[in-house]
Amino acid sequence: MKNFVAELTWRGMVHDIMPGTEEELNKDMTAAYIGFDPTADSLHIGNMVQIMTLVHFQRCGHKPIALVGGATGMVGDPSGKSQERNLLDEATLNHNLSCVKKQLEKFLDFESENAAEVVNNYDWFKEFNFLDFIRDVGKHISINYMLAKDSVKSRLESGLSFSEFSYQLVQGYDFYWLWRNKNVKLQLGGSDQWGNIVTGTELIRRKAQGEAFAMTTPLITKADGSKFGKSESGNVWLDADRTSPYKFYQYWINASDEDVVNYIKIFSLKDKEELDSLIAKHADTPHERLLQKALAEEITVRVHSQEALDTALKASAILFGKSTTEELASIDEKTLLQVFEGVPQVEITKDQLVSAANVTDLLSEITKELIFPSKGEARRMIKGGGVSINKQKILNAEEAPTTELLQGKYLLAQKGKKNYYLIKVV
Repeated sequence: MKNFVAELTWRGMVHDIMPGTEEELNKDMTAAYIGFDPTADSLHIGNMVQIMTLVHFQRCGHKPIALVGGATGMVGDPSGKSQERNLLDEATLNHNLSCVKKQLEKFLDFESENAAEVVNNYDWFKEFNFLDFIRDVGKHISINYMLAKDSVKSRLESGLSFSEFSYQLVQGYDFYWLWRNKNVKLQLGGSDQWGNIVTGTELIRRKAQGEAFAMTTPLITKADGSKFGKSESGNVWLDADRTSPYKFYQYWINASDEDVVNYIKIFSLKDKEELDSLIAKHADTPHERLLQKALAEEITVRVHSQEALDTALKASAILFGKSTTEELASIDEKTLLQVFEGVPQVEITKDQLVSAANVTDLLSEITKELIFPSKGEARRMIKGGGVSINKQKILNAEEAPTTELLQGKYLLAQKGKKNYYLIKVV
């Protein structure tokens, strides 16, 4: 067994820790849990810190338990929220739970001696009636104790429903149930969950005179002040249909030098010696982006697959490197559209393509002046060597446009180094 607290400390993953936690973990194999919110049918990289906390916990020889909140998802956690969330129906929650469980199985080992488990708190709450709950749980935690929590205090002026107010009792009972039935001694989570977590330790102490422990990780913030896990189009999801492997890879490869040192310590499985060496090399030659590449490749394989990484690398080479027409034609339609999502697009008919007098005509009038506002401007840029179609440089403004279409329906026009346009031939 490895020292879990020491492991997380050098990785910069310890925010709050209850006295005695490290000593308890060093006695023997221990079980710990983290709760995951099933409000969507996919986790996103904002959840990755907690996933990796469980991964590191298991690699240190302990038993990780992931709790997917089928019951708590029906209530809504007020922590870090400025207003109450919409509550989901049972069918939607069950669908989300199933999807989240499949994603967790990519990270955790479910077959070893310290096999991971996924539990759903709806299983122990579905038969728990309200009167029993307020008698068996509510009487042990005072209103004063609950009002002192930041998640409650921050919402008192704007409004807090009783269901949200009671959330910390529900989460506290989760810890008590797992402590009693699964021998769980430790709850882990983000620093915004500290109040909810210690409510659980307090309930265990008051209700059963037992001892339990708590530990949280810091919330990640980016050096530029923007929110970790967000891109221009919103959350970066673990589901390939929500965020393509290419975009997922690009999120990590574009991390700043200030951020990537923190990221790689948290999200990589490399040991301290290997990471220290890599960080030192990166500091010597930051332009080579060694840390970004190492992290992006490792995490894309873990979340998606080696094949998905290979496709992302190929797509990146096409967009940012000197790829050939053949390489561009080798990527499938889905990846092509993912890579060029957001670039200006225009539709033309096959008859318009065939009848174009020359490539200048195609890139100005026929494409509705999207690419060039005039034939004269198109000719000047072609003469200067700044125009290509399907990665093939156009050398003559009077030549006929190619009819070799990508995936049988697309032409990729490029103006200058960075301006792409997708022409869809229908």
